[in-house]
Amino acid sequence: MSADPTFADVRAAAERIADRAHRTPILTCRTLDASTGQRLFFKCENFQKVGAFKFRGASNAVLCLSDAEARQGVITHSSGNHAAALALAARMRGIPATVVMPRTASRIKREAVAGYGAEIIPCEPTLESRETTAAERIAQTGATFIHPYDDPRIIAGAGTAALELLEDVASLDLLLTPIGGGGLTSGSALAVSGLSPDTDLIAVEPAGADDAYRSLRAGRRIPQTDPRTIADGLLTSLSERTFRLIRAHAREIVTVSDDAIVGAMRRIWERMKIVVEPSAAVPLAALLEEKIPTRYRRIGIILSGGNVDLDHLPWTEAAPR
Repeated sequence: MSADPTFADVRAAAERIADRAHRTPILTCRTLDASTGQRLFFKCENFQKVGAFKFRGASNAVLCLSDAEARQGVITHSSGNHAAALALAARMRGIPATVVMPRTASRIKREAVAGYGAEIIPCEPTLESRETTAAERIAQTGATFIHPYDDPRIIAGAGTAALELLEDVASLDLLLTPIGGGGLTSGSALAVSGLSPDTDLIAVEPAGADDAYRSLRAGRRIPQTDPRTIADGLLTSLSERTFRLIRAHAREIVTVSDDAIVGAMRRIWERMKIVVEPSAAVPLAALLEEKIPTRYRRIGIILSGGNVDLDHLPWTEAAPR
């Protein structure tokens, strides 16, 4: 699948990963409804395998490989949730996985990837080093490279979270997603357009990493430069593919402050009694900062993940900001 994915690809991905990925719960919270004046439905991908929606795309990509491709294994460069997701998806199919990780990646992330059975190759913390190191291993092994978001199989798999939400909750006025590289938003856009075209889609981005916001306003992709935000899962730039899909389907992109992200994350922890990472709290932050029009009454929110370093929570004095 080299062309842009379609709604049919999201449907096919849902069938393909049905016995691999969790159908995550949808939670509500009266306190947060009262705070926003809207009815909120939270799709809890923090309860997904590896603690993030990323497992959906990684599992779909691995299952799409032919037997010959699978024997050569898969490889990616990532220090985040995609690395762990691909490692587990590969293990579940019984094929080798290699992850190129910057030597500055946290111990917790390295241990998670290693725990799922992937080989870790350290590299310098630059995109050039990551890409060069991965290319060298691909030349040696013939492994298939699985990009964290610029891959039709990844996008289609990511879209299954929104597909499930729209199947389980009728008549949503709006779907909110966090946006970094754009895989989740692109896949969600396909799900919305195919299953619930009357539902609007708005993506939410940290103000300190606002390339998607600026790109949509300019009508052309503007790469990310020097992003600064606590939402470390949203630091990457859109690809041409994800920008194309988002531009075609998303109503708008709004930005939120880091203070609002931390506040929203804490509200979810305190009121919903669940663990989410900063990136997952970004959509709620938009509601709390009143960035979303009040005409939307029934709102779906994808909580993208729940992987946090418990020794460095953002509301403690010891935590880096």
